[in-house]
Amino acid sequence: MESGPAPILEMKGISLSFPGVKALSTIDFRLFPGEVHALMGQNGAGKSTLIKVLTGVYPPDQGVIELDHRAITPASPLEAQKLGISTVYQEVNLCPNLSVAENISIGREPMRMGRIDWKRLNEQARTALAKLNIHIDVTQTLSSYSVAIQQMVAIARALDVSAKILILDEPTSSLDEQEVELLFEVIRKLRDEGLAVLFVTHFLAQTYQLADRITVLRNGELVGETRAAELPRLKLIEQMIGREVSQESGSLAPAAQVAMDQAAPALVEAHDLGRKGSMTPFDLKIRKGEILGLAGLLGSGRTETARLLFGADKADHGSVKMGGRKLSLSSPRTALMNGIGFCPEDRKTDGIIADLTVRENIILALQAKRGIFRALSHKKQEEIAETYIRIIGIKTSGMEQPCGKLSGGNQQKVILARWLATDPQFLILDEPTRGIDVGAKAEIMDLVIQLCQKGLAILFIASELEEVVRCCTRVAVLRDRVKITELEGSAIDENAILHAIAGVQE
Repeated sequence: MESGPAPILEMKGISLSFPGVKALSTIDFRLFPGEVHALMGQNGAGKSTLIKVLTGVYPPDQGVIELDHRAITPASPLEAQKLGISTVYQEVNLCPNLSVAENISIGREPMRMGRIDWKRLNEQARTALAKLNIHIDVTQTLSSYSVAIQQMVAIARALDVSAKILILDEPTSSLDEQEVELLFEVIRKLRDEGLAVLFVTHFLAQTYQLADRITVLRNGELVGETRAAELPRLKLIEQMIGREVSQESGSLAPAAQVAMDQAAPALVEAHDLGRKGSMTPFDLKIRKGEILGLAGLLGSGRTETARLLFGADKADHGSVKMGGRKLSLSSPRTALMNGIGFCPEDRKTDGIIADLTVRENIILALQAKRGIFRALSHKKQEEIAETYIRIIGIKTSGMEQPCGKLSGGNQQKVILARWLATDPQFLILDEPTRGIDVGAKAEIMDLVIQLCQKGLAILFIASELEEVVRCCTRVAVLRDRVKITELEGSAIDENAILHAIAGVQE
């Protein structure tokens, strides 16, 4: 039996289903006063859903929640907050146009003779922030301060309602190292004062830097709860991905392993490229006819790297060269004009336009590259669409079928066709096989390898390490938004990648 204080919160047998999906399955979870408890898991593990049940967004199908040994049934986040459960989200959900003091007291402003008592309101804000060792001008607008300070203001507001539990959902995702340490000092202070802190993060280093206890979820099920000091990093990764790293990987021999000329000049070169709060500066080289894989856990910086190379996020550090010529990647259009294509991770939000036809989706990027005054004729559009439907094997009733009516795999093929129609030199593929069936995955993987063999330079991102090992000629391993190492040739192995992610020697 575990000695020490009793848990302040217990969630017992929590289950929740959505149509066709079992989101949570009999989850047991507990929080202790005076502890930071990290909730870990891959995308879709159930972390956000569990928090939404706790904060009254979703009622559970079964199970009970006990706070201070008393059953509670919050019906909304406001009710949860009144019970002492406050949440600070990744995106600061305050009002940037209002002052710091107004944000802390909004909805609870002190009144005097029917009007807001501004002197008292400002003094209350100073006191609330002073408890966090933050001393700023509370009369200034929130937007005039950094994201880190805005996070502190959000925490001060959360604590201003007598919180017993503070939930921090990815609070460090937009902070640099100094800002993270400032936030951690505040969290440790609150922990030492007896507050129970639930910390949701994807960063391994930050987990071990801050957490006293770790709970891992996988596919909506509880994997385990362990004291952080008793859970090695490699074991944590094993729990998150659902297999032992020490076992034989059984991976396919890399199908894309071609004899690369190590002396061949790089087509794409990133030097010291980075963005504050997004990706630590890194170097990267990709040659023609090469597939460079990016491997890492969710939140490691894979998509951030891709967005920097495509100009979707503007780098504030470093440079990118293509064919030896320096590029100014100020926007995706600049990247497009320089022969770079990007198939994004979320095909439904950032990829296809569901209501447009297959033909219209395929020609979108090419038309954007040509410009408004060089419109493609309808006949030319049909020729291009017909060519890529045939080459890529898009299964459709016809090019005029709405793209949203296609299967996930065929939607993914449409996005590939869109970028291939622009005749790119460098193609970025962010999770090109996510959410599609096994047969469609194999077809897309084979297509990627064929494109590589025809001389295209490809940056390949996938959560499934078997896919990375199968098709990549080199693999860059990322951890906590830092490029850790590169593996090449026969050194590319699932176990080697996982050991690098965990930061341990094989």
